[in-house]
Amino acid sequence: MTLLLQISDPHFGTEQPPVVAALLRLASTLQPDLVVMSGDITQRARRAQFSAARAFVDAIDAIGAAPCVVVPGNHDIPLYNLFARIAHPYANYQRVFGDDLEPVFESAELLVIGVNTTRAYRRKDGEISTRQVERVVRLLGDATPRQLRIVVTHQPVVAARANDIRNLLHGREHAIERWSQAGVDLILGGHIHLPYVTPLHVAYKDLPRQMWAVQAGTALSSRVRGRVPNSVNVINYDASTTGKRRAIVARWDFNRASASFEPDMQHELDLDSESLKAPLATLS
Repeated sequence: MTLLLQISDPHFGTEQPPVVAALLRLASTLQPDLVVMSGDITQRARRAQFSAARAFVDAIDAIGAAPCVVVPGNHDIPLYNLFARIAHPYANYQRVFGDDLEPVFESAELLVIGVNTTRAYRRKDGEISTRQVERVVRLLGDATPRQLRIVVTHQPVVAARANDIRNLLHGREHAIERWSQAGVDLILGGHIHLPYVTPLHVAYKDLPRQMWAVQAGTALSSRVRGRVPNSVNVINYDASTTGKRRAIVARWDFNRASASFEPDMQHELDLDSESLKAPLATLS
């Protein structure tokens, strides 16, 4: 069994200390094999905010030495400093997370591919190029049948609500088609602070295989959406000896009364099922 913790949109600079402490306790309890941070690490891409984010990642690493895959979000590019936005938009990000904006993690049971969907010329929207799509396809060419194959973007590829359609990733249709052909299982994203799991083989017709979009809410920020609390996703993956791969995507919400993250809803995904029916959500 492999466990992955998805943290999205922490927006350091607007983080809430009790929520930060609770998430560190959760990480200590779960001991994930991998942490994925799917963008908007900071609120305004400032040095102090990135330093706080780095300290948080280091604290997780100290708890269980879990590797971390981080991709930038639109908030990780300077907004008001136009010179920095044009001349070196990722300077502060790369100072703490390294030069690689599209990291890859691989183990016996995981292949996780980061994709940078931010653009300095776009204030909020995300975009993916043909070159980026084909890079993912090439990396998937070396995937093993046992691995859970994940792509991480910041902006979503499918909307659960009509008013979020405007936030969808530009170029997503081509990417989904090619990645489905190449064997992607999950596309992890954030951006809209709304957690949900959607079967892309239902939202996009004629895909050759099952594939799901896994969206995370904001993990730490006070900028929650409506009544949706701070939340993270916990993905348990089992590549059994029978050859059937299964994943459970569980949403954990922050409970202010107990000052802790608690399980709320989970989706059981049969990754190798021949059926293209949507999975059912179950309350844990």
